[in-house]
Amino acid sequence: MRHGPELVGWLVAALCGTAGAYCLWRARAPAARGRQAAAVEAVMGLGTALMAVPATAVPAPPPAAFAVLFSATALWSAALLAAGAAHQAHHVVEGLAMVYMAVAMAGGAPAHAEHPPGGVPLLTGALLAYFAGYALRSGPRLLPAAPGGAGAGPAGHAEPLPEVAVACRLALALGMFAMLLML
Repeated sequence: MRHGPELVGWLVAALCGTAGAYCLWRARAPAARGRQAAAVEAVMGLGTALMAVPATAVPAPPPAAFAVLFSATALWSAALLAAGAAHQAHHVVEGLAMVYMAVAMAGGAPAHAEHPPGGVPLLTGALLAYFAGYALRSGPRLLPAAPGGAGAGPAGHAEPLPEVAVACRLALALGMFAMLLML
C-alpha cells in the first residue's frame, strides 16, 4: 500500500499474494471456464499484492500500469460473466475498485499535490460497504459442504476444496477493504 502503515501493507501483500498463488494453482482445472475464472482471481490476487507492497520496499510501478492491469481484469471478468461463469460480477466490481484506487494513488503523487490521496469519499465509502458486506456474507461459506473433503482427480492430484476458493475470494475482499481504508 503506497499510503498507510508499512505493516498493514506487508500483511495485505502476504494475504493477497498467497490467495493469488493458490488461484494460480487452481487455474490448472480441467474445465476451460474454471481455468479462466481461477486465472482472473490469480491476476487480481497477485496484482493486489504488488499494489499493497509498501513504497519504501520497492519502487512502485506507475499507477497507470495498475489501472491498465485491473481494467483488463475487469473486462475479462465481464466477458466471463456474459458467458455464464460464477462469481464474475464480484470480480468486475473488484477490478473496477482497483482501477479507482490506482487513479486515486496517481492523484496523491507529488506531481499532483493539489489532489490529495483518498479519492471520492462517497465512492470509497460505498466500496468499503460492498467489500465488508461481501466478507460477512462469504464467512459462512467457509464451512465444508460435506464431510470427507475432496477426492483425487483423474491424474491422482487432489482437487481444490470449494471452500478454499471461497476463502481466497474472502481474503481478496478483506485486502481490498484494508486498501480502501488506507486510501
